Amino acid sequence: MGRVIAVDYGKKRTGIAVTDVLQITANGLCTVETPKLMAFLTSYLQKESAETLVVGAPTRMSGEPSGIENDIKKFIAAFQKQFPEIAVAREDERFTSKMAVHTMIQGGVKKMKRRNKELVDRVSATLILQSYLENGL
Repeated sequence: MGRVIAVDYGKKRTGIAVTDVLQITANGLCTVETPKLMAFLTSYLQKESAETLVVGAPTRMSGEPSGIENDIKKFIAAFQKQFPEIAVAREDERFTSKMAVHTMIQGGVKKMKRRNKELVDRVSATLILQSYLENGL
């Protein structure tokens, strides 16, 4: 059984979260600059096995895809070409950034640290992955 990896894809930065090998818990891994995302994933997947990549699906309140969706589709196509054995799933990511900040407040994270966009992206990826796990894979 391989890990599940989740990405909160952004124009500048991408938050990454992973499960444990038993796919029970979601943990924030890191945040990488989006142009370096494929190189990071390639390196990571040489060391760890994964069976699914979960990509956040950003949608507007109207239900329409957000403006970054075209970039996400290009990323998914490149990922599937390079890693055809790894399934790709999408998970709604509406409100994950707001929920990430709220989660950090509840966890006692100081205000200055909550302004760290990399931390917010990593927590958002964790929330996307947790949602995916709760929805029954």
